[in-house]
Amino acid sequence: MTLDGMNMYELEVENTSRTIQAYFQELKKKFNFLSRQLTVCLEHTGIYGYPILDYLTKKGIKVCVEPALQIKQSQGMKRGKSDKVDARRIAQYAYKNRHELKFWKPQRPVVQKIKALLVARDRLVKIRVQLSIPIAECQEYIEESIRKRIVKNCEHTLKALKKDILKIEQEIEALLKEDVHIQQEVQCATSVPGVGIITALNVIVATNEFEKISEAKKFACYAGVAPFEHTSGTSIRGKTRVSKMANMTLKKLLTLASMSAVKWNEEIRVYYKRKVAEGKNKMCVLNAVRNKLISRIFACVKNKRLYQKVYQHALV
Repeated sequence: MTLDGMNMYELEVENTSRTIQAYFQELKKKFNFLSRQLTVCLEHTGIYGYPILDYLTKKGIKVCVEPALQIKQSQGMKRGKSDKVDARRIAQYAYKNRHELKFWKPQRPVVQKIKALLVARDRLVKIRVQLSIPIAECQEYIEESIRKRIVKNCEHTLKALKKDILKIEQEIEALLKEDVHIQQEVQCATSVPGVGIITALNVIVATNEFEKISEAKKFACYAGVAPFEHTSGTSIRGKTRVSKMANMTLKKLLTLASMSAVKWNEEIRVYYKRKVAEGKNKMCVLNAVRNKLISRIFACVKNKRLYQKVYQHALV
């Protein structure tokens, strides 16, 4: 069929390696093209896009992976939604922006493994928190015999969770020992006061080893800690604030890192107290600390140097 001057060929296939391969073979027979002439645009769907991404990468076909919200907002007001309609809109988006598309680059296998382990660890930590915090909080509110029964019932699960989390951390540590490049980036990032190994690894994975996102300001925006002005004409005079469109896992980790820096690092603690004493909102000051940590992480990794409180330039 033809839509807005474009030839549209529609076919629904299962999301498996076999059916994806058969689909592209059928496309080649029908349209007689070479792999290098083809560009594929996908909506970001997390792990569900791995089968087609794996196939396209092996075949050397150019592919871009775009956020669903970006595709939706680029086309103005649209009504109706279905898989067929979404596919047409993605095709229209790719054609309209064909000169500006940024092609997807697969992560190295070691980064993919670390990413999977970090996701598994995060889930286990959340489950442990969901179990342990209510047990601690109910101490003052329920009968002691009932509380002891609850503790006993959850005891083995909590121990197993702790053991599994430790095992994942050991596997991550083993992967780091095998890869000098990531080991160096982690060492530079964790030299920044307040930044731990889990935060450093999440930053490395999110930026694809600081290649996908190479600037501190862009990463701050991605992590949801970059402040944006909220004003328009004379009617809207909102406070400068951060955006809710963010990687919430990174935002949470950076918040914990900034709180750790305020507590244990003298320089950051003095800065925090001074700003609060000036009347600044505590959360705003904490957000400024988050941005400081990001800038220092990127500077250290980019220059391949450990963090120094008093930095002396090499030319001096």
